[in-house]
Amino acid sequence: MSPAEIIERAIEEGVLLALSSSGSISAKGDQSPIDRWLPAIKQSKAAIIAELQLERRRAKVLSMLRENPGIRYAIEVLDANTDPVIVSIGIRNVAAFEMSIPQAYYDAFALLELIEKHTSTCY
Repeated sequence: MSPAEIIERAIEEGVLLALSSSGSISAKGDQSPIDRWLPAIKQSKAAIIAELQLERRRAKVLSMLRENPGIRYAIEVLDANTDPVIVSIGIRNVAAFEMSIPQAYYDAFALLELIEKHTSTCY
């Protein structure tokens, strides 16, 4: 079962998986379903954390678009010094996605120019 499936199926059983402030997994809900899901959560812990982090970043760019109705796109880069550089992008009424760009090829200005060039035809 994929991390996304584990999260989705746990939610269906009343177990909410989220990132804790320490970056680990927090499970909320009735104890019985939590206990049933604990082995799968432990087995896929790193992958579930990565999936929850991805969803958090996606939610952030979508929130930026909602809070700023005049902008066409929102971009979030947590750390441009990592390899790869993870870039979360939300384009109003089009898509929200992530890109993993090798650090050696990451150029913030070139990325902005590319997004601007290709989103100008969306409006």
